[in-house]
Amino acid sequence: MKGKILITDDVHESLLVGLDKLGFKYNYLPAISLEATKSFICDYQGLVINSKIKVGVDFLKKAKNLKFIARLGSGLDIMDLEAAKLKSVQVINSPEGNANAVGEHALGMLLCLANNILSSDAEVRKFEWHREKNRGFELANKTIGIVGFGNTGTQFAQKLCGFGVQILAYDKYKQDYAMEFDHVREVDYGEIFTSDIISFHLPLTTETHYFCDSKYLNRCKKGIIIINTSRGKVLNIQDLVEGLETGQVEGACLDVFENEIVDSFTQDELRIYTRLYQLKQVVLTPHIAGWTHESKEKIARIIIEKIARLNLE
Repeated sequence: MKGKILITDDVHESLLVGLDKLGFKYNYLPAISLEATKSFICDYQGLVINSKIKVGVDFLKKAKNLKFIARLGSGLDIMDLEAAKLKSVQVINSPEGNANAVGEHALGMLLCLANNILSSDAEVRKFEWHREKNRGFELANKTIGIVGFGNTGTQFAQKLCGFGVQILAYDKYKQDYAMEFDHVREVDYGEIFTSDIISFHLPLTTETHYFCDSKYLNRCKKGIIIINTSRGKVLNIQDLVEGLETGQVEGACLDVFENEIVDSFTQDELRIYTRLYQLKQVVLTPHIAGWTHESKEKIARIIIEKIARLNLE
C-alpha cells in the first residue's frame, strides 16, 4: 500500500481525486496549525503545504517517515532544502500553475497605476469628477525591465506584447533565455537600470534578500516605477517608501510585503506601513497575484503529475 499524505491547506478538489486515483490515503486538514502538524507528522510519508507550514530542521526531525513535500505554488523559502536533502525528503513545487495569473496581475496593477484607476474610481463613487487630476500615462514607448525570467517573468513579458514597449530581461542564471520573444532583449545587470519600469520575478534566497534597496533604487532613473509580485523580502520596504517620498521612485505596485501578518507588526513596521498606505502613487494587493480560480486548479493538476513521477521506494 502506498504511504499516507497530510494535506494542510485548501486545495482544488481535483488534487484529492488525483490522489485517490494514484492509490494514496490522505488526511485533508486545511485548517490545521503548524504546531498541530508537527505533533503527528511522524505518521505521514507525504506532506502537501502552502505558506503557513514552515519546514525547518526541527520539523524534519519529527517527520521520521516523510518521503516527500509538495508545495502548492512556487516559493521554497519556507523550507530548509538542505535539511530535507540530508533526510532524503523529495521536494516538489508548482510554479507553472500560477505563472499566468501573476503575469496578468502584474500588468493589471501597472495599468491601474498608469491610469489612476483606483483613485478615480473612489472619487466617482463619491460623486466627484476630476479628469485633469487623473490624467495618466501610456505604456507605449516605455522601457520595462524584468528581473528574473522564469515562469512569472516570461508570462509578464508575454502579456506586454502588443503594448509597444521595449522589454529588457535580466536573469543571472540563464543564457539565451529570451530567444523565443521577439520583443525582449537580454541585458546585463547594469543595463536594467535604464528602464522606466522594473518588475521583480525572483525567488527569495540569501542572494535575493533585499535585492532592491536604497542603493539599487538610486542607480535607477529618477522616476522609476517598481513592481513586485515575487517575495516581499526581495524589496526593502523602508528604502522604497523613502524613495517614493523623495520622488526618486515615481510609483510602485506591490502584491507582496516583508511582513504580511498585520497583527504581528512591530511599532517600527506599523510606522513604515502607515507611511506606505498613505501614499497615492502606489497600488497594493494582499498577495493575491497568483490566487485565481484557474491557478488553484492548475496547481492541483501539476502537483498530482509530479507526485506520480516521484520515486517513493
